[in-house]
Amino acid sequence: MSDRAGFSLLEMLVALAVFSLATLALLHLTGEATRSAVRVEERTLAGVVADNRAIEAVIAPAPPVGLSDGVDHLAGRDWAWRREVVATEDPAILRISVQARVDGRLAGERVMFRRSPA
Repeated sequence: MSDRAGFSLLEMLVALAVFSLATLALLHLTGEATRSAVRVEERTLAGVVADNRAIEAVIAPAPPVGLSDGVDHLAGRDWAWRREVVATEDPAILRISVQARVDGRLAGERVMFRRSPA
């Protein structure tokens, strides 16, 4: 038997395999965290667009009843929005629903109510 201390080739291969698996798991976790951050940012910005268009209908002296749509530019991106203002079962209350989309995907939605001016 040898008096030399050290690791055998098999021990080094096992250690390298364990290290590789841990590194792959961390890389996957980092990628998932980045994708989650992008989704949160997208939903937050879409919420701002939807809120702005809903508030616009809430504070208007004569609410824009029916469907309307358009595009807002925010944070370097174009956000398509669609607003629907309809009467509820109570004729004194209007329902304002706004959807905001980016790249064709629904990213945010808001629903508000206001008193009908009539």
